[in-house]
Amino acid sequence: MSAATITAPLAKPGADEGRIGLRANLRHIGALVRRNALQIKQDPESMFDVLLMPVIFILLFVYVFGGAMFGKGNQQQYVQYLVPGMMAMMGLNIAMAVGTGVNEDFRKGVMDRFRTMPIARSSVLIAKIVVEIGRMLIATAILLGMGFLIGLEVRGSVLEFAGAIVLSTVFGAALMWIFILLGLAMKTPQAVQGVAMMVLMPLEFGSSIFAPTKDMPGWLKGFTDVSPLSNLADAARALINGQGAVAHPTMVTLAWAVAITAVTMPLAVAKFRKKT
Repeated sequence: MSAATITAPLAKPGADEGRIGLRANLRHIGALVRRNALQIKQDPESMFDVLLMPVIFILLFVYVFGGAMFGKGNQQQYVQYLVPGMMAMMGLNIAMAVGTGVNEDFRKGVMDRFRTMPIARSSVLIAKIVVEIGRMLIATAILLGMGFLIGLEVRGSVLEFAGAIVLSTVFGAALMWIFILLGLAMKTPQAVQGVAMMVLMPLEFGSSIFAPTKDMPGWLKGFTDVSPLSNLADAARALINGQGAVAHPTMVTLAWAVAITAVTMPLAVAKFRKKT
């Protein structure tokens, strides 16, 4: 679907979003979601990261590092620890693709076309978020499917299991606004990826996703204790395993998600309007 298929009442390019009703805004988001989904259908290779990344990471860490982490013969214990933690990582890695995608769309002139149309500026970015949430849920499903194949057990209730998925999705959606803002600020997709990796690596490995934090140096443990990724991993782990503190890490994760969205979403929309 091309940008030209998105219709709306005649208005001046760059019209104030306040003049666009909620129903029209939702219609624009739906049309843009279909456009982005059709792009994926036409370029199935863009789904390789979603389909392969969970498989590669889970096999790598369980069978290469599992014995070292929890001792030889305790890989099952590590599966119960790792897989819920990796749900936090899925959102972070998928979010990076949003930034590079937005940057590429600007370089191709697609976003300039959207900005000349009488649609809410936020609808373009929200549509990106919606499609990437879909990709994130697919990646999470593959991750959990692989986990079940190698022995993951859901020891909590069905509602707790669903809660872990919802929590990771909410936080992943919040992270996407950071990377959209980064994609709008950087000049090239390569620059977006370079800066993103410098942020991703310390956050992922400086957390409780892959290993317990109790044996980390004091300064690093202090960082991991307040890290939103550690709190999300701990919350998902407690919900799926049916044991451990749930309320505190869940509230911290939700607080981070709200704060990140409240700060970066308006900045991203403003940057989208003004980007040249």
